[in-house]
Amino acid sequence: MRIHSAALLTLFFACSPSVHSADTAADWSKQHVDELLTVYKDFHSNPELSFREERTAAKLAAELKSLGIEVTTGVGQMGVVGLLKNGDGPVIMIRTDLDALPVVEATGLPFASKVIAKDPKGNDVGLMHACGHDVHITCQIGVARYLATHKESWRGTAMFVGQPAEEVGNGAQAMLKDGLFTRFPRPKYALALHVDASLPTGQVGYRAGYILANVDSVDIVMKGKGGHGAFPHTTIDPIVQAAHLIVDLQSLISRENSPFEPAVITVGSIHGGTKHNIISDSCRLQLTVRSYGPEIRERLLSGIKRKAKAAAISANAPEPIIEFSDATPATRNDEALVERVVPVFKRVLGDKNVIPSEPSMGGEDFSEYGLAGVPIFMFRLGSVNAERLAEMKKDGKTPPSLHSPFYYPDAKEAITTGVTAMAAALVDLMAK
Repeated sequence: MRIHSAALLTLFFACSPSVHSADTAADWSKQHVDELLTVYKDFHSNPELSFREERTAAKLAAELKSLGIEVTTGVGQMGVVGLLKNGDGPVIMIRTDLDALPVVEATGLPFASKVIAKDPKGNDVGLMHACGHDVHITCQIGVARYLATHKESWRGTAMFVGQPAEEVGNGAQAMLKDGLFTRFPRPKYALALHVDASLPTGQVGYRAGYILANVDSVDIVMKGKGGHGAFPHTTIDPIVQAAHLIVDLQSLISRENSPFEPAVITVGSIHGGTKHNIISDSCRLQLTVRSYGPEIRERLLSGIKRKAKAAAISANAPEPIIEFSDATPATRNDEALVERVVPVFKRVLGDKNVIPSEPSMGGEDFSEYGLAGVPIFMFRLGSVNAERLAEMKKDGKTPPSLHSPFYYPDAKEAITTGVTAMAAALVDLMAK
C-alpha cells in the first residue's frame, strides 16, 4: 500500500518515543503518575537495610535498562549507575538513596511493609521506608522515563545513581571509593531531592549554602568497680559518672559554643546495671552530635573526650572507652547552582510553590559528592498534602517526622511534583 510522504512523516512523529515537544515535564508527570505510583508501592512494601538493598537495586537497574540506559551494578557494594547518553553536552548526576530503616511500620496503609529482617547484630527487626527513599527512587525512575522519551529537549549524559546505605552515612563514600567519578564520567553537577514531612505537597524548598549538619555518633563506656548497692563506698559507680557526664556535656553547647552557631549533643541511649541492689562495673552511653563547620565539629568531639575523662578522674575510675563512628559531613548546596535551578522550579511549579527553607540539624551523605569537587544541590520535596497538615494542626498535632513509624507521604502528589521539578532542572542544565 502506498502512503503519501506527508502522511509518512506524520506517522513517524506520532510513533517516535523521542518527539514530544509540547509534552512538558509537568504534563508528562500528571499523565504517568499512576504508573509510577505502582512502582512506589512496590518499593514501599519491600524495604531493605543499608548495604543489603539487593532487590531494590535490582529493580532500579531493571527499570533503567528497560529504557535503553547503560547500567552498571555493584558499585560500592550495592550501588547502581545508569548512563543515558544523548550526544555532546554536560554530564548531570541525579542521585537517589536506596535503603530503609529498622522501624516497624504503623501507618495502616494497605501496602504497608510487613518485612522482618536481621539487623547487623542478628536481631529481628521490622523494616520501613520511614525516610521517603521509596519516593526518591520512584522520582528518579520517572525522570529517567521522561528524559528517555524526550531526547529532542536536551543534549549530554544523564547519570542516574542509586546509592546504598545513606542511613548509616557510608554509601556515598563506598561508591566514590569504587570509582564513581573515575570509572564513570565525572558530572558537572549533582542533584537530589529529599521528602519533607512538614512541607505541603506541590511545593519544594531550597536553600543555598549549608542545609544539613555534620553528624557523628559517639559510644562511651564509663568504667567502675562493681559491688553491693548497700555498700557504695566499696565500689566506683559508673552510673553516677555517666549521670555527671550527661549533664556536663550540655555545657559544651551552653558555655563553650557560640549561641550563633547551631550545635546539638543528644544522649540517645544509656545502659548500666542488672538489678536494683547491684552496682555494675560499666555503663554505656550512645550519643549523636550535630554541628556545622569543621572547627565546631572538632571542638565538640574533643570536648566530649575531655568531659568523659574528667568524669572518670573525679570518681577515681579507670579511663573510659570513647569511640567515634558514622561520621557524615555537613551538606552544603552550591550557591551558583541553586541560583541557576530555582528559577526553573518557579517556572514549572509557580513562584508560590518554591519556598526558601531553613537549615536542618539532620544529616545526609550526599555531602560527600560536593566534597569530592562536584557542585551539588539537594532540594526538599513537600510530601504531606495541605488538607492533612491542616487537619493535624486543628487537632493540635504535629506531623509525624521522618523516621517515625507513623510517617507516610501523599505519594501521588509528591511524586508528580518531584518528577516535574527534577526533570525540568535536568532539561534546563542540558538544554540544546
